[in-house]
Amino acid sequence: MAQVELIMPKMGESVAEATIIKWLKKEGDKIAADETVLEIATDKVDSEIPSTAEGTLIKRLFNEGDVVQVGKAIAIISTDANATVETASPEVKAPAANQNSAKEVSASPAKEVASGKFYSPLVRNIAKEEGISMAELDSIEGTGANGRVTKNDILAYVPNKGKQTAKPAETAATQTQTQTSVKETPAPSSNGAAHQRPAIAVGAGDEVIEMDRMRKLIADHMVMSKHTSPHVTSFVEADVTNIVLWREKVKKNFEKREGEKLTFTPIFIEALVKAIKDFPMINVSLDGTKIIKRKNINIGMAAALPTGNLIVPVIKNADTLNLVGITKQVNDLASRARAGKLSPDDIQGGTYTISNVGSFGNVMGTPIINQPQVAIMAVGAIKKKPAVIETEHGDLIGIRHFMYLSHSYDHRVVDGSLGGQFVRRVADYLEQWDINREF
Repeated sequence: MAQVELIMPKMGESVAEATIIKWLKKEGDKIAADETVLEIATDKVDSEIPSTAEGTLIKRLFNEGDVVQVGKAIAIISTDANATVETASPEVKAPAANQNSAKEVSASPAKEVASGKFYSPLVRNIAKEEGISMAELDSIEGTGANGRVTKNDILAYVPNKGKQTAKPAETAATQTQTQTSVKETPAPSSNGAAHQRPAIAVGAGDEVIEMDRMRKLIADHMVMSKHTSPHVTSFVEADVTNIVLWREKVKKNFEKREGEKLTFTPIFIEALVKAIKDFPMINVSLDGTKIIKRKNINIGMAAALPTGNLIVPVIKNADTLNLVGITKQVNDLASRARAGKLSPDDIQGGTYTISNVGSFGNVMGTPIINQPQVAIMAVGAIKKKPAVIETEHGDLIGIRHFMYLSHSYDHRVVDGSLGGQFVRRVADYLEQWDINREF
């Protein structure tokens, strides 16, 4: 009797684990090849896991809510038409006799550190950035599943790092060494009390709403970004009259010929790509003291979901696409984002992000950097304004279309000169738009 292990697949770079959200098949159910067996979630995106074989699901190795490493077996499928649920696989290394054994597997992921504990890439990266040793990381009490240290745990620990009470197993010498290191290397925050959560009183009639999983992840990522990068924001007002008039002139023929609606977003992205080519040090990431200059220009576009949450699908190699190609990518990613059909790869690998706050009627915003990038741009609503128009016959007053560009950047690696010149260059490309351009 042949048995097949259903493996937790790799779902993009830096994704090392996933949480089982819902089993769609019970033990004993017949399954067709490529039929969805369960739903999972990572810190990037939700996905469905299809069966790799036709047969019978004879064992689920993990429960809903369990965190499973990429590459681990999550279920056993028998390809024997007469298979029964009681059949066990002699080759499966993960305990599968009962629910308790499944939980034990979840609690014992691959040993990535000497202590045997598993830490997510994000937790390990924060520890590295903050100079937290592995021994110190092991001492943090985790609030995640099976005591795992979460992003919230390590971010809450950072302001007072080195001051926590040591675990009972630690020796007096270890405690003394920790206290000494704290004196020699002060924590970067000037006052740990400033990071204490305020006490919240719940009044009569107040409604307490628990964050959904995605909102918790967004909150964690935003706090981490502000903690990681000293943000500076530069603003430029751009005259986009030519773009507004050109789009109005060509949008019907564009849709008829290409089968795509032409929005302003692809035009903004094209200008961004040109400016990134002019200023490639905007297209970087920072790893400690090492600057990683990206070869590819991958533009993330922040998209609001029907739930009110936010996701950032990525246009890969945007510098190789013309305006039509960028438009097709923008519309496809936006459509699949709203339908919840993005794949993990769709939101991986961004090197620069744009956020259209103008779609909500906002004239400008101060966006938070999407780590590990070092810059992000917000584009505001386009508004008509009276303006001075310079001509060869003198100055005139006319009605023009203006918008604000807000450029937030990581001041560790992007200074005001580069950050300011970059947003000005984007505005220049928008203002110099050829109103007679062919598409």
